[in-house]
Amino acid sequence: MKCIRIPLESEVTKYELGKGLEDGFELLSDVITKGWIVTDKLMQVKRDNGSIVCPYIRHRRGRTFIQKGDYIIIDSDGTKQVVGEDKVFTRYKKID
Repeated sequence: MKCIRIPLESEVTKYELGKGLEDGFELLSDVITKGWIVTDKLMQVKRDNGSIVCPYIRHRRGRTFIQKGDYIIIDSDGTKQVVGEDKVFTRYKKID
């Protein structure tokens, strides 16, 4: 069956620390030892205690870690996703 995705209005925001766009943070050491992802471009935040953490969003398939330059997409139905800056405006058209 072929389908066309139903249009859905979304809020597109370039990720910045301190805006509360992430759902949580994971220790970089845990990301490296527990994950199967490339960590070269991950956002890394150094905490006051010296630990380094990486922000992520949570969705139905688990977690997506945020990389430098990524955008956070929040659809009108409340779902979140991360899209790289290289693809965000080929998938989303500005309406403002």
